[in-house]
Amino acid sequence: MQCVFCRIVHGELPATVIHETDSVLAFRDLSPQAATHVLVIPKTHHTDVAAMTEADPPLAGAVLAAAAEVARIDRVVESGYRLVFNTGRDANQTVFHVHCHVLAGRPMTWPPG
Repeated sequence: MQCVFCRIVHGELPATVIHETDSVLAFRDLSPQAATHVLVIPKTHHTDVAAMTEADPPLAGAVLAAAAEVARIDRVVESGYRLVFNTGRDANQTVFHVHCHVLAGRPMTWPPG
């Protein structure tokens, strides 16, 4: 198995898990870009958010619900947080297993990137 996130799901690689359901896993990013930087992934492999949404719309909802739970766990609901799905190489997607970045704990600029 080559996918790093699939390997995390299967327990082959360590991760600091902060939330888990039957279908979703949320863990701290190894290279955080904010005080809160958590990756929320489906446990099943989908290349990107478009592929996941087409194949399993309820799973997309589960990923978003988990991202909101991460914000609650890290107590950033009041101050605000950003959700980011990078899709494709031009968007700087580097791991081709859909993942949502939950970013918070600092002012976010606009436009991003």
